[in-house]
Amino acid sequence: MRPAGWGRLITAMLTPMDERLDVNYQAARELAAHLVNTGTDTILVGGTTGESPTITRSERLRILETVLDAVGGRAKVIAGTGTNSTAASIELTREAEVTGAHGIMLVTPYYNKPPQAGLVDHFRQIAAATRLPVMMYNVPGRTSVNMLPATVAKLAEVDNIVAVKEASGNLDQITEILRRVPRDFLVYSGDDSLTLPVMSAGGQGIVSVAAHVAGRQIKEMLESYVTGNVGRAAELHRWLLPVVRALFMTASPIPVKAAVGLVGINVGRCRPPLCELTPEEMGVLRATMSDAGLLAGA
Repeated sequence: MRPAGWGRLITAMLTPMDERLDVNYQAARELAAHLVNTGTDTILVGGTTGESPTITRSERLRILETVLDAVGGRAKVIAGTGTNSTAASIELTREAEVTGAHGIMLVTPYYNKPPQAGLVDHFRQIAAATRLPVMMYNVPGRTSVNMLPATVAKLAEVDNIVAVKEASGNLDQITEILRRVPRDFLVYSGDDSLTLPVMSAGGQGIVSVAAHVAGRQIKEMLESYVTGNVGRAAELHRWLLPVVRALFMTASPIPVKAAVGLVGINVGRCRPPLCELTPEEMGVLRATMSDAGLLAGA
C-alpha cells in the first residue's frame, strides 16, 4: 500500500471549544482551512493535541466529518483512533473509515504498559480490520511504553502499516528505526524541535503542533532541506526553537490553544483536567511570539 501520500507536514489539529466547552465545529472548519492555507499537507484530528482523552467518540467522528467537508479536497485528513483497548480501537477505526478518513493514527496503548509482543499483536489486529493506511505513534512520555526499533521494523512488514510518528525524543532510536525499516516506510518526527535532525537521518517530515502558528516557516524549512538549501533550513530550525519551547512550557495543548488565540483564531480553552496558562506563562508566550514576528504588527 505504501506510500500514503500524506506529504511532509502533518498538523495534529486542536479541537476548538466554545465558552461552555462544547466542541465548536464552525471554528474547527476555520482552523482546518487556516492550516491548509499555511502549508499543512495532512490534518490529523482526534489526536492528543485534539484533546482525545476528553472528547467523546461521537465528537471525534463529527470533527472528522467536519474537517473532511472543510478541506478534504485540498488536504488529506487522518483520524486518531488509538486507545488502550484493542477492541475499542478497532471499532473506532472502522467508524473513521466509514466516515471517510484518508488514514488512521494509532498511539501505543497507554497505562496498560504492554510488552513488545503485545504491541505487535495490538497493531496487527487493528491494521487487519481496515483498508486504510496506518501510522503508529510512539510517545513514551505520555504512555509509559516505548516501542522499540525491532518492533517497528516487524510491524513495517504489514502491508497497510505505512508510517510511524516517533516522539521518543531519542535520535539514536529514530535512526535505528530508519536503518531497519523499508525505504518506503515513512518516519515522521513527533517533536517539532527535532524535525530537521530527523529529516537529516532520512525521515519524511513532522507531525507538528507548532504549525498552528508557524506553518509557513515550517513548510519552508522542510522544502528548503529537500531542495538542498540546508543553510536556510538550519536558519529556520534555529528560529523555531524558542517558539517550540514556549508552546511546550506546560502540558500540551494548553499553550498552543492560547497561541492560536493570540493570532486571532478563537479556539477556546481546554477541557478539564487541563487548565489555562498562568498570567506569567501567557506573558512568556506572548513575548516569544512577538519576538518571532508571529503576532499581528510584530
